[in-house]
Order: sequence, then structure tokens, then C-alpha cells
Amino acid sequence: MFFDCKYLTNIDLSNFNTNNVTNMRCMFDGCSSLTNIDLSNFNTNNANNMSGMFYGCSSLKNINLSNFNTNNVTDMSYMFYGCSSLKNINLSNFNTNNANNMSGMFDGCSSLINICLSNFNTNNVTDMRIMFYGCSSLKNINLSNFNTNNVTDMSYMFYGCSSLKNIDLSNFNTNNVTDMSYMFYGCSSLDRNNIIVSDLKILEQLGS
Repeated sequence: MFFDCKYLTNIDLSNFNTNNVTNMRCMFDGCSSLTNIDLSNFNTNNANNMSGMFYGCSSLKNINLSNFNTNNVTDMSYMFYGCSSLKNINLSNFNTNNANNMSGMFDGCSSLINICLSNFNTNNVTDMRIMFYGCSSLKNINLSNFNTNNVTDMSYMFYGCSSLKNIDLSNFNTNNVTDMSYMFYGCSSLDRNNIIVSDLKILEQLGS
């Protein structure tokens, strides 16, 4: 809808009625000058696809998704890809029960300092590749609630997270993972004493 509106700096969507919208894929893709967006009025009850929704919104500093209902969303891949100015994203209200694809979700969020994923349900997710790729400002991440039983791809998941010092992967199960290549490549600040992990396959990756 606003694909490649690269000169757009402000947008008022306060009267948008999105009650019947099912597909929000790439809606703001390429809005590289957009600095703030308030979608608190959006009704996303029927949305099932949010992949690439804010792809390439490199100037975005504030985003309000507080009323997002993601109950039916299956695809969240590359949702915030390239949002390199975002320092905080509050997704505490996100219901990810039906999500199966989170690949590249925060790829390139190089200014991201804080992210709360404590309410994420990843029971049905199969793809987590490059999920946090290039999140070079992220220092801590707690994924202890993540259920990775069905995940098959974790390649490049934390690639380039050069500030990451603490990580909790205590509940990670990689029994079905077939690709873990470069999972922690470039995590130069990662303190092995602050890594909580029990999965042997992950320990092998940390040692490589």
C-alpha cells in the first residue's frame, strides 16, 4: 500500500478501518524516511500475514503496536528488517500462537537495545534463520520461554550481534534443526559465563 514511499515522513492512519484486512505484507516496505508511526487504532483481528510489514523503515524511531492482535498471523518473517534506527520494540502484547515463520524478523535492527519477547509462543515456528542478524547493539536477550521443538533452521540467527553479552537459551531444543551454520558468528562480546544453555548442539556451535 505504501511500498517504496521513500520520501514519506509522516502519516496519519487514525481513521483507518482495517477490520477485514487479512494481508498486511510489505505494507510500509521501503518507507525509509518515516520516523514515527502510530498504529494503535489498527484492528488486526483478521490479519494472517505481516511479513516485511516495516521492511526497510530505516529512519523509524517510534512505533506503537500496542493494540495489535496477532492471533491469526502465521508469517512474521522480515517484519522489522532494516529498522536500523529503532532502539526499543514493545511486542509484549503479541500473540504468536499460530506463527510458523520468524526468519529475519529483526534482521538489521542495528540500534536495537531492548526487546521483550517474554510472551512469544514459538510452538509452531519452523524457521528462525537470521532472526537477530546484525542486531549489533543488543546486549542481553532472554529466550528462555522459546519452544523450538519444530524449528529446522537456525542458521545465522545471532550473526553479527557484536554487543551481545548475555543470552538465555535454556529451553532450546534443536532435535529437528538441520542448519545451525554461523549461528553465533561475530558475537565477539559474548561471555561464555553468561550463556545459559543445555543443548549439546548449541554448545558445539558456541565452541566453533
